[in-house]
Amino acid sequence: MTDHIGIIGGGIVGIAIARALAERGLMVTVVEKEHRVAMHQTGRNSGVVHAGLYYAPGSLKATLCSTGRELTKEYCQEKKLPYREVGKLVVAVTDNETPYLDAIEARSLANGVPGLRRLNAAEMKDVEPHVAGVAAIHSPHTAVVDYASITEAMAEDVRKGGGSILLGHEVTAIVRQAGRVRVTTTAAELSFDRLIVCAGLQSDVVARLIGAPASPKILPFRGEYWGLANAKQHLVRGMIYPVPDPRFPFLGVHFTRGVYDDVHVGPNAVPAMAREGYSWAKVSVKDTWDSLSWPGAPALAKQHWRMGIKEIASSLIKPLYYKEAQRFIPELQLSDLTSKTAAGVRAQAWSSDGSLLDDFAVDQVGPVTLLRNAPSPAATAAMSIADYVLDKYIFIRS
Repeated sequence: MTDHIGIIGGGIVGIAIARALAERGLMVTVVEKEHRVAMHQTGRNSGVVHAGLYYAPGSLKATLCSTGRELTKEYCQEKKLPYREVGKLVVAVTDNETPYLDAIEARSLANGVPGLRRLNAAEMKDVEPHVAGVAAIHSPHTAVVDYASITEAMAEDVRKGGGSILLGHEVTAIVRQAGRVRVTTTAAELSFDRLIVCAGLQSDVVARLIGAPASPKILPFRGEYWGLANAKQHLVRGMIYPVPDPRFPFLGVHFTRGVYDDVHVGPNAVPAMAREGYSWAKVSVKDTWDSLSWPGAPALAKQHWRMGIKEIASSLIKPLYYKEAQRFIPELQLSDLTSKTAAGVRAQAWSSDGSLLDDFAVDQVGPVTLLRNAPSPAATAAMSIADYVLDKYIFIRS
């Protein structure tokens, strides 16, 4: 008899795994609490298909991003979904930032980023005429897509392959019993031979239902975007990114021309007051207390409190956000940032010692596999993450 595999989570990673299982002829059922797929991280990001500039060579992120990029491109071509190689320019604005740029260049070359070039101040203008800086690296094949549309297309593949996707089914209990896994949702009782958890912002909550270790915990960070005025969208041809400061876990404000030709500025990274807190108005006392009472909270606050205050201030005070953006495009005006567009919340895993997990992380508890950390570039790598999970955790029994 063929195993019946359940998947909790209808984001791009969960749906990619379901598609890979359906293609191999296995019975698969996806359980998703929302009424459509790709509602959270998948549908609320920049839409960038990352080329692998930032990730430690040999890490899961680096390896799976590289293969995932190619699989994503091939899938978009197959399904006639938009895929635009608009290119990314990573800019050192001052000489003090060039050592960090050197490090990113070395990582990029080690990761085989295609077409990478080092540019001086004059050469940068050929790529982005309005940018300011002393040096840059250019990744011409960094692309943008519509990840929600990709997820919807893969969901249809799952259904055509005999799988099912149950929407509006929030998981309330999981019990391992007699070699099977019983999943209770708000709408049904389900039973599986194996279970894969791809719950994103809720991954640690679901892990506790299974009896998995409490660590790593999810710390939600909201990323807010500003739209760029139509009259000023010519200022950005592709993507303009800062050189990341290795002392901090986030990239900083940047510019992205999206797959539908709109330009947005951001995101920042502010602590969200709820796991799905897409604005300051959304507050969960429980989620906030869970974060503040976590054993790693004091260590994290001690290390990053200055960055936290800066990010919160720029979220609340538009001119501060604007100043960060203007460093890269000096002719930008405050009025050019027209309105905040839809924000996203990143599920950042952190340990009980306060350290933030950088790489993808997977746990196994009996017949249950849990993706405990799947931040960017998880959307880029989704199809290769699916292959990795199947191969590494042997879901297909011989």
